[in-house]
Amino acid sequence: MTGFLIALAVVYLLPGPDMILLLQTGAREGRSMALATALGLALARSCHVALAGLGLAVLFKTAPWTFDLVRLGGAGYLLWIGMRLLQSQTSVLAIEGGQPPSRAYWQALRRGLFTNLLNPKALVFCSVLLPQFVSPEAGPLAMQFALLGAVLVVVGLLFDAVYALTGEGLGRWLGSRPLVQRVQQWMFGGVLVGFGVRLAVLRDL
Repeated sequence: MTGFLIALAVVYLLPGPDMILLLQTGAREGRSMALATALGLALARSCHVALAGLGLAVLFKTAPWTFDLVRLGGAGYLLWIGMRLLQSQTSVLAIEGGQPPSRAYWQALRRGLFTNLLNPKALVFCSVLLPQFVSPEAGPLAMQFALLGAVLVVVGLLFDAVYALTGEGLGRWLGSRPLVQRVQQWMFGGVLVGFGVRLAVLRDL
């Protein structure tokens, strides 16, 4: 289990669209919205674990068009989020001082859900990582797979909560620095667009 936790920590510390989305949401919309996004990411990872257990990654190998379909959908979604961010005129922590409507929380949760769910690399990652730590001698394979999947989701949620709080702190720091705030917005938007382009040109697993 120690090796598994180390592998997860390394992966979750690497910059990616999930991390950028959480930092930007925390900076612009506050902690509660960023945590709602983190919950969406956790739900997406739960789906990936279940799909990995069902062998969907094998389908990606045998029918590459299915991988391309999910890949292009995910790329388009990241490009859409990045472009909206680049074009947005809303300052950071714009909702500070008032509670956002419940609909806004659902929107934040959906952003997290689809950002991760439409990334086929996340499914392939689960399909490659989890079997490495499953042993026939350690008991029922399904139970081991489910336990490791639960650990993957919980550890990811903990990392995401840290990124959400970090984003909120970043937003407060940027609140009195409009120029730096704008540069940060362009940078994060550009990074999300870059992730979308990279996913769009990806050719294999």
